[in-house]
Amino acid sequence: MKTINQLTWKACLLVLSAGLLFTSTGCNKFLDTERQGAYDEENYPYPGGSGPYDQFIFGAYNDLRSFNLHSQSFITAVSIRSDDADKGSTPADGGANALTMDNFPVLPSNGFLNTIWLGNYSLVTKCNSTIKEVNTNATIVAPEQIKQQTLGEARFLRAYAYFNLVRYFGSVPLIDSLFSDPAAQNNVPQSSAAQLYAFIESDLTFAAANLPLTWDAKFAGRVTRGAANGLLAKVYLTQKKWAAAQAAAQAVMASGVYDLSTPYDKIFREEGENSRESIFEVQATASAAIPSANGVQYAQIQGTRGAGDWDRGWGWNTPSVQLEAAYEAGDPRKNRTIMYTSTATTTYQTIYGETIPVGLPNPRYNGKVATNPSIRSAIGNRFGYWMNVRLLRYADVVLMFAEAANEVGGTANIEAARVALNSVRARARAGNNSVLPDVTTTDQELLRQAIRQERRVELAMEHDRFWDIVRWGIAQDVLQAAGKTNFSNSRDVLLPIPQTQIDLSAGVLKQNPGY
Repeated sequence: MKTINQLTWKACLLVLSAGLLFTSTGCNKFLDTERQGAYDEENYPYPGGSGPYDQFIFGAYNDLRSFNLHSQSFITAVSIRSDDADKGSTPADGGANALTMDNFPVLPSNGFLNTIWLGNYSLVTKCNSTIKEVNTNATIVAPEQIKQQTLGEARFLRAYAYFNLVRYFGSVPLIDSLFSDPAAQNNVPQSSAAQLYAFIESDLTFAAANLPLTWDAKFAGRVTRGAANGLLAKVYLTQKKWAAAQAAAQAVMASGVYDLSTPYDKIFREEGENSRESIFEVQATASAAIPSANGVQYAQIQGTRGAGDWDRGWGWNTPSVQLEAAYEAGDPRKNRTIMYTSTATTTYQTIYGETIPVGLPNPRYNGKVATNPSIRSAIGNRFGYWMNVRLLRYADVVLMFAEAANEVGGTANIEAARVALNSVRARARAGNNSVLPDVTTTDQELLRQAIRQERRVELAMEHDRFWDIVRWGIAQDVLQAAGKTNFSNSRDVLLPIPQTQIDLSAGVLKQNPGY
């Protein structure tokens, strides 16, 4: 866990990515604190295992915390659009932009779309800039291994951005270099989804070959070989490339770096950040002196909307009744995921023992963003900017392996899928053998449904549900059953291309069908 009075190397990246040049005297221990990964007199020009290209790649990492990438629009697009969650807050909060993300159709003029577009393409640009510096900046001397490692980081983050974009919008412009005239970027025609997926696979394959298995602890959060293989497994799974997905997931599982030893209750606490469960996690930090500038607004948007100490956020992204009903009896993950507002007859508490008041606007909130009261007090801030965003967990990879192995089929693969599935259930039951019994079926279709159900509850409120039901081909049935009756499979599996971007392209960009 990050200590309260420290900034991690990600805070240092804010200074580096701003383009400041340091002399041989170093960073003078910014703010006179001993921060993880900070450059100082002892380790400048760069710490062991890192490199002189940090001043460029840190700009890309910094974008992961931007409002445009992992805050309001992200939450609405990946969670509120699904049957996991409702918009929450008050009925009018967010206006038509938010309401149509919840109930469809999303219009091309929706402001959230342009935010998503800009956030992901900003990350692409930062990655392309880093790649250019590594490949062409002759003033920087570095070992070849450091060059390839930095290229691996940049290409991983670029692949992540394009994986987002192709799932959000389908066909989008593929931009793999910088333009001398940035405005010319607006006139690049769209590449097909097949072309985009081939590009993503190439970037991630390169990253997996050139990234380290682990980093020094001072660099917690920098992407690894496991992150590249884990994301590659998800890219393959999305395309139904089952054998390739199984192999990529197996590479993560065989690495020895990750496991299911972190209790489910602990994963989402501040103390559970960057645990052996964590594969790709957006790093955020805060201190009493800097309570928000080095963080991400992800937790605040989902925090309780109340009065006084219970004014912890906007109250968006509230767990749905459909999610509430999805858990098996006694599954401990339900109470860890869903935080209930107290009623006149029932008192509920947070995971930290705080009594939740009666009268909050919504009956349920996302318990996975609940913050530690001692940390709120020490920082003097209620809004959780210091909470990391978990983008890829080990349990997700294990369940991807299970799904892919089951789809490949054959007795050995189906058995391997069943064992992997049961390992996730075993961690979830936390030693209570009266709940979540092992799945015993070896029937491929029954196991398929069991794996899908396990993804639903294990990864609830964690950005995967919408993509899962789309790739399984069940989105229309599921969402209409959840009351989102305007959803149409022929239109709403993709968001519309933002009208702002079509206008900037002078019509080069073409709108998605149905809009």
